[in-house]
Amino acid sequence: MRRTATLEAAERVARHEFAQFQHVRGEDGRADCQDDWPTFRAMRVSQFLTWTPALLESYAADLDAADVTGRNLVTEKYARMMASVEPDRFARDLAPHLPALSSARVALQERIIAAQVAWARDFRGRFPRLGLGMRVLTTAEDTLADTSFETYLRGELGTYSTRTLRLYGELVDALAAERVNLTELTVGHTVALAGFASLAAAEEAQAGQRSIPPGA
Repeated sequence: MRRTATLEAAERVARHEFAQFQHVRGEDGRADCQDDWPTFRAMRVSQFLTWTPALLESYAADLDAADVTGRNLVTEKYARMMASVEPDRFARDLAPHLPALSSARVALQERIIAAQVAWARDFRGRFPRLGLGMRVLTTAEDTLADTSFETYLRGELGTYSTRTLRLYGELVDALAAERVNLTELTVGHTVALAGFASLAAAEEAQAGQRSIPPGA
């Protein structure tokens, strides 16, 4: 049986990310979501609970190393997302300040992304009401106001160390071999944290009054 991270470990890493998130500055200044720890916690802990302990420990080490060297991985994630929505600005103002990614690394990232986009599409087909609360799916749907799951994932993977990305790829491959949908696992944790007994119960509740934070 595949071991997964504990809630305590997941929350510890989420809090470290949230601390880095406090130093992200957009063109319009501080965003409201930077003061919303409960939603941030729900989204990030839900993701981390699907990870292996080794993967989460590796990413925790990435965050520690970033602090030591003056990097902010959350800032870098959002900067990399701009490659889709504002490519000229990204190339001119942001890319020169980001670590370069090798062609082999980009190929691994894109393989992971393709698998996860397929999982997200499948999940939305089976749970359409929950799907409405998630990001738009593909980079082709990006706008300045609404970036997609695909673009967000590409930005995040670009911040991982080589070791963390390798371990993440191994997780994706293991889930694919088991025919397990990572989006379903992640949103399953999200709805459980929101107090729902199951995905089916959360899906049904979207027609009523209760809601959950958007899935990863």
